[in-house]
Amino acid sequence: MSLLKKLAGETAIYGTSSILSRLLHYVILTPYFTRVFMQGEYGVVSDMYTWAALLLVLFTYRLETAFFRFGSRDEDMERSFSTASISLLASTIVLTVLFIWCAQPIADWLKYPQHPEYVVWFAFIIAFDALAAIPFARLRLENRPIRFAAVKTLNIVINIVFIFLFLEAWPWLLDNGWGILEDYYHPEQRISYVFFSNFLASGFVLLLLSPLYFRIRLRFDRELWQRMIVYAAPLVIVGIAGVINQLIGIPMLKELASDDLAYNKRMMGIYSAASKLAVLMNLFTQAFNYAAEPFFFKNAGRSDKDKVYAQVGQAFALVGSVVFLGIMLYLDVVQYFIGKDFREGLGVVPLLLLAYLFLGLYYNFSIWYKLADRTIIGGYIALGGSAITIALNVWLIPDYGYYGPGWAALACYLFMAGASYWTGQRYYPINYPVGRMAVYILLAAAFYGGSEMLRGAINGRIWVSLLVNTGLMLGYLAILYFMERRQVNRILNIGKKASL
Repeated sequence: MSLLKKLAGETAIYGTSSILSRLLHYVILTPYFTRVFMQGEYGVVSDMYTWAALLLVLFTYRLETAFFRFGSRDEDMERSFSTASISLLASTIVLTVLFIWCAQPIADWLKYPQHPEYVVWFAFIIAFDALAAIPFARLRLENRPIRFAAVKTLNIVINIVFIFLFLEAWPWLLDNGWGILEDYYHPEQRISYVFFSNFLASGFVLLLLSPLYFRIRLRFDRELWQRMIVYAAPLVIVGIAGVINQLIGIPMLKELASDDLAYNKRMMGIYSAASKLAVLMNLFTQAFNYAAEPFFFKNAGRSDKDKVYAQVGQAFALVGSVVFLGIMLYLDVVQYFIGKDFREGLGVVPLLLLAYLFLGLYYNFSIWYKLADRTIIGGYIALGGSAITIALNVWLIPDYGYYGPGWAALACYLFMAGASYWTGQRYYPINYPVGRMAVYILLAAAFYGGSEMLRGAINGRIWVSLLVNTGLMLGYLAILYFMERRQVNRILNIGKKASL
């Protein structure tokens, strides 16, 4: 089996877990939430999950990536796992107690003063997820994607079951004579039940992963811990910047869209729902990153590693451009996954799809500074991206509403991909075929532009539009095939002499 076939297979498995879990959320919860919640309520849900993503970086302080770096050799895995786990356990307990203690002031600052319970539930959710980070990383490093996928998928399944239990089953039971539930169920707290469901699911996942803790001898290596912290510290900046770049538009809409808080919450809900339509590109980049990070580390000693990395980058650009065009050409169908009241934000979808495509290229180009132990440069690049994100949001949101975060995300990831490529060529040169990679993306954008130009002539007939767009998609795929038929064969066969 060639190296890239193995990477593709693991990407597919990790992608299956990510895609299955997120697809379940996409197919079930997104349509459900955008139909049972008002725009402002859905905005609150999105806002709280944005802050949770940011805090998760602080809770884990990127020790899972440090574990990849220092535990990639079999003889170092147990020592690295034990040291990272003890560190996370201690810090998580302290941070969780602190957040619960300060729940009311934090709720006041978030502009949800009547709901300090939101903060409490998320303190526990983030704690459980942080403690699960190192076991999940170990499964990835040990090349156990099946178990990884099973646990990840089970997490969202449990979450969905409890959400429907609290929001549908209990109200139905109350309406059908189960008065005993009245003391335990409060219909006005529907948003809290969404967060409580996540709390239960995250707790169950940590319970499933707990044997990975119990089967080892826990010991703390202070010297190793110091090296892991020095390595991971810049990556915390990268992680925080990543959340800012991807999600900060939601809380910034709450602050900047207007002087009317209720209106701003509606804008958050509309933008968040529209961003869910770009989820397939985001899933693709996430699945790739899950599989590629341990792949790159494990093959860093190969003599032909630079050639392999370049081939991976080219393959990602090719597939990513197909994903972008496929979603945009069939957006007339995809849009029905969100409620009618949320579809006014569809115009931001192409911006977010391109943004996530460049995010994936950034994942490819940025691997050099992790391999070269120059993570501080990654921190600088991430900070630059965050500066662009925040500045453009501040500038654009007051005038352009939810389009502001879309343009900001695209500009940010374009900068980060370019900066990572440029610095990599200076310090750790890899001969990426950037010309061909650019052609894939530009051709996809051109075909999408052609579809939009033909839309007026079609005059709103969806079936004709789908037929025309299918023709455009086949045409694009045919061009890619004639461009790259030899290269694709080379990609599929590279590394056969030294398969994993």
